[in-house]
Amino acid sequence: MKKTFKLTHPKIRVDRLAEGVKRDVKKYVKRERKKKLPEGVDFWDFDCKFGPNEEEAKEIHLAEMNKYIDNAEAQQLESFYVEILAKPGHRTKKPKPEEDTL
Repeated sequence: MKKTFKLTHPKIRVDRLAEGVKRDVKKYVKRERKKKLPEGVDFWDFDCKFGPNEEEAKEIHLAEMNKYIDNAEAQQLESFYVEILAKPGHRTKKPKPEEDTL
C-alpha cells in the first residue's frame, strides 16, 4: 500500500477521517497476513514509511502507525503519505542465558 491520505473534507470531521485511515491500514495488514507464506518463511513482516509527503517519509515500525496518524491529526496536516510493504520474515532464536554453577 502506497497512498496519500487527505484529512480535509467539506462534510466529514477530521477525527472521523483519521479513524478511517487507521481502519484502512489495519484492514490492509490483516489481508496481507492471510496470504500463503512462501517456503521457508515464518511470518509476514512489513516495511513502513510515514510522512507529510512521499519524499519526506521516514521509516517507522508498524506498531507506531496509529501514533503517527494521531500526531498528523493533532498537527492539523491536510494530508500525509503512508507506505506499507509486506516482506517475508524469519524468526531468530533468543540467546540462552548462562547458568551459574555452584
